[in-house]
Amino acid sequence: MPYPILQATWLSPQVRQLLIQAPHVTRHCGPGQFVIVRATANSERIPLTIASSDKTAGTVTLIIQAIGCGTRQLCALEVSDQLQDIVGPLGTATHIEVWGHAVLVGGGVGTAVIYPQAPALKAKGNYVSAIMGGRTKELVILEKELTQVCDAVYPCTDDGSYGFKGFVTQRLQKLIDDSAGTNPVKVVLTAGPVPMMRAVAELTRPLGIKTIASLNPIMVDGTGMCGGCRVQVEGKMKFACVDGPEFDAHQVDFRELSDRLTAYKTHETQANERHTCNIGLDKK
Repeated sequence: MPYPILQATWLSPQVRQLLIQAPHVTRHCGPGQFVIVRATANSERIPLTIASSDKTAGTVTLIIQAIGCGTRQLCALEVSDQLQDIVGPLGTATHIEVWGHAVLVGGGVGTAVIYPQAPALKAKGNYVSAIMGGRTKELVILEKELTQVCDAVYPCTDDGSYGFKGFVTQRLQKLIDDSAGTNPVKVVLTAGPVPMMRAVAELTRPLGIKTIASLNPIMVDGTGMCGGCRVQVEGKMKFACVDGPEFDAHQVDFRELSDRLTAYKTHETQANERHTCNIGLDKK
């Protein structure tokens, strides 16, 4: 069954947002869950976070960064094109409690993960701050959308071209310090590049602030059968697709996760060289 693309827009260079008709996904999905999609019958399977969903309309929003062959194929899709497959929702939804001051930290397209968490946290009565980062202004995404649901939003850029100049961890430290006396940070939820999530965890660990990371290991089937997404958490083997993708960041072996993410780097480079996957990317 093909799944039509209803909207296709560029959020930033190489980052595409697709609105897709997929009513079976919307019936049971929650924040933090994901789908696995294929652009064509011959495409690779790509896991993507459900950035938002509309049960009434039966639509889901996916955000894709054009990096490899498969993601470039997805980013080349236009309105009236169709996805070959979309399987989900997969994974475990974000566990939401009444914590008090909750901080969401997103890096790059990781902001698509924290975006649906914001309204869920607000619905429970939490005070929600969001910190999102990018190397430069054009790579900071979803600021407007997060501003509509969060109590405070703090964009950051490495080069200082927009918002706070510096890393998200530096802005997080400032927020923790500034709010300590009146509205102390009780929990941090983070998603983005592995080095960023690891740095967030190391920042909050000595402060005793609960920290949850949404992991992004290599994934194939999304059901726990292939074992490709295995990660070490508290010294135990876990599967991100069924046990996660969210785990206690202070218990995650980020070093092993980083090693696993680079395991097929040579194969990915060869795939990009063999295939022409840039069709449509010049339209952004």
